[in-house]
Amino acid sequence: MRNLITIIIALLIVSCSSEKQYDLTVKGQVKGLKKGTLYLQKVKDSTLISVDSLIVNGDPTFELHSDLETPEVFYLHLNKTNSDDKKIAFFADKGITEINTTLKDFVFDADIKGSKQQEKLDEYKKVMSRFNDRSLELIKEEFEAKTNRDSIAIAENQKAYESLLKGKYLYTVNFAINNKDSEVAPYVALTEIYDAKIKWLDTINNALNPEIKSSKYGLMLDEFIKDRKSE
Repeated sequence: MRNLITIIIALLIVSCSSEKQYDLTVKGQVKGLKKGTLYLQKVKDSTLISVDSLIVNGDPTFELHSDLETPEVFYLHLNKTNSDDKKIAFFADKGITEINTTLKDFVFDADIKGSKQQEKLDEYKKVMSRFNDRSLELIKEEFEAKTNRDSIAIAENQKAYESLLKGKYLYTVNFAINNKDSEVAPYVALTEIYDAKIKWLDTINNALNPEIKSSKYGLMLDEFIKDRKSE
């Protein structure tokens, strides 16, 4: 009997040790979701790939996993019958990221808690939303000016738009420099102001801490700048 118990314990130890240990766990709830498929995705070699998935059938809670070498942006993708594909972007780091949202407003209702990078990205997006709101106002004003054939209003609108765009770029540059120790800095440079003056991108790149320079987005930013300079 003693030998049998020893064997059972040994088998349990082997079984537990053989379970895959993941760097990233994404869990949460999609309120109102009864059926559908959730995918955990990321970009690899310019292609969006799925690293884990879960078929939801009644239970709106979920848990997905992935390996993670360096902090990067992942996507929680909901594919539901008779519904458009929806994706929640979030900045992931090793550990647990919790995402709670609703089926009705999958993207806009998303409450994301996890990495310090996500907190920085939320901070950035909060300010960017003001720029975006003003941009929508200018689009409306431009339409009205063109409808009324008001050349003066059209010219003023164009100047206002150019000023807004410059303000958005300068804010992003300053944000990146002030957060040079975060992977979010090169990420926003690549995704928000990739078409900015090369000197601005250089300023961000040169300000990055060595650890961030060697991160996924740090390396991508450096390569992107080299490519633009060679054009």
